[in-house]
Amino acid sequence: MCFIFHFPKDSFISSDAMSKLRQKNPNALRTPDEDLGRLNHTMDYTVLLKHSGIISPFVRDTCTEAESATYTRHEDIMKWSNIHGISTASYLPALKRFPTTPDYNNYDENFTNHTEIKITSCTNIKNMWTPCSCHLEQCIGWYPCEIRFCKGKNPASTYRCGIKTCKICHLFVYYVSQKQQCLWDE
Repeated sequence: MCFIFHFPKDSFISSDAMSKLRQKNPNALRTPDEDLGRLNHTMDYTVLLKHSGIISPFVRDTCTEAESATYTRHEDIMKWSNIHGISTASYLPALKRFPTTPDYNNYDENFTNHTEIKITSCTNIKNMWTPCSCHLEQCIGWYPCEIRFCKGKNPASTYRCGIKTCKICHLFVYYVSQKQQCLWDE
């Protein structure tokens, strides 16, 4: 599986900043300074890799092993549309809407009373051939997330003295046409 979603630019520290800071005890087992919790991502579309260049030129190569299992969300399409100044309709050739996803493209996007089709979680399904909503959690247990600043001798001054580390989990929820495509969600 391959999940494509928007990361804010400040989610990671620059490689330049990383290269200027050295790590003491590189073989030590690390625990994060901060647990950022869990972010929930409910996917709306399967991405068609042959047309995915509109999203990013890197999607096709990055997700090539997940050709029929590459997913994204409507809210990310909206963000990318605004960032790049192109219409959301430009992304349509690269997307296949889940049957559970509202048809955002054929109604006024300011209209919020659309009805979503609810589908049962794969956890609650017995029949292996039944469509369901699959859940997959991925955690990054330790990653550099910020530059750490320490107080200098002068109380008003600070200096870079290390890297703050974080932990974050992502829960991905997406449609599968058969429970057998989601056997880990028990």
